[in-house]
Amino acid sequence: MDEVLLRTLTPTVIGVLVRRGADFAAAEDAVQDALVEAVRVWPGDPPRDAKGWLITVAWRKFLDAARAEESRRLREVRVDSEPAPGPAEVVDDTLQLYFLCAHPSLTPASAVALTLRAVGGLSTRQIAEAYLVPEATMAQRISRAKRTVSGVRFGRPGDVGTVLRVLYLVFNEGYSGDVDLAAEAIRLTRQLAARTDHAEVAGLLALMLLHHARRPARTGADGRLVPLAEQDRGLWDTAMIAEGVEVLQAALARDRLGEFQAQAAVAALHADARSAQETDWVQIVEWYDELVRLTGSPLVRLNRAVAVGEADGPRAGLAALAGVDSALPRYTAVAAYLHERDGDLVAAARLYAEAARSASNLAERDHLTRQAARLNLRLRG
Repeated sequence: MDEVLLRTLTPTVIGVLVRRGADFAAAEDAVQDALVEAVRVWPGDPPRDAKGWLITVAWRKFLDAARAEESRRLREVRVDSEPAPGPAEVVDDTLQLYFLCAHPSLTPASAVALTLRAVGGLSTRQIAEAYLVPEATMAQRISRAKRTVSGVRFGRPGDVGTVLRVLYLVFNEGYSGDVDLAAEAIRLTRQLAARTDHAEVAGLLALMLLHHARRPARTGADGRLVPLAEQDRGLWDTAMIAEGVEVLQAALARDRLGEFQAQAAVAALHADARSAQETDWVQIVEWYDELVRLTGSPLVRLNRAVAVGEADGPRAGLAALAGVDSALPRYTAVAAYLHERDGDLVAAARLYAEAARSASNLAERDHLTRQAARLNLRLRG
């Protein structure tokens, strides 16, 4: 059973059902039922046309559900409305589905959550962790969003800004989480950049390319997380970095600065440094100042504290950290790093251990645990 193929085909099949008259929520439910059927049937009887099989079965599942639950409204549905057998049309509706999920009738938070679940393939648990809310709360939010867009058609597109936010979160989950969606997010952002004249689309594409270029160096052969300062920069994809910088420069030249362009500028400064020691931290702090102005984000302030610690020394970094919400993810890990650089190994070891206990990512937890053990070993020696 090719799970990657099923995940790749899911948005297209949903899109076909929606174009044939299914509302979004019903189409998603029908496709999920078809996927369950595929898992049961395909190992012993694989179809020659996987997409056509899924469309046919999903459409039948939709009709069965519609007749059972909405028989009065759909009493004129006939068997000849089923798609004809044979190869299915080659259409990629994924990006269009992103816009459907970003419908104006939804709040941005609900639109992002619905898209991550329905199109991005993330679990409710993964989305809840990204939003720092209980899984049950996120499940309710997604259910309400499905009910809201029930009956909505492709003719009422959503907001570009919301779609960008969704693509950014999908990329981040694919980059550091359990499901590899980073390449798909880049592909869709390229499509969006080709279709719309929006400076922030280019900024997001540049940001993704610059981060993705460093991916081969992020983990060692043993699967351990490798911090940016310790990465083998010879493993970075220089062609992808060059493309990202070119896209970013073109976006900045339009003088319509947004948060994704500013983030990409930070990533470009990291990519431009031949070694960690040559990183231009002063410029990075300046870009974080722009990001704080643009977003006011607590996470941006947290990252700025790290940059200040590199540019002006660990005590300046700790002073900047004092104004950041201590409940943020990675706050404790940042505090540990700055305390270590300031020479307070006892506090740093304790904070690394504390950060490891609260880390949601296994690789990050392992890295922080090793940092705490390293310092404890030095203290005992």
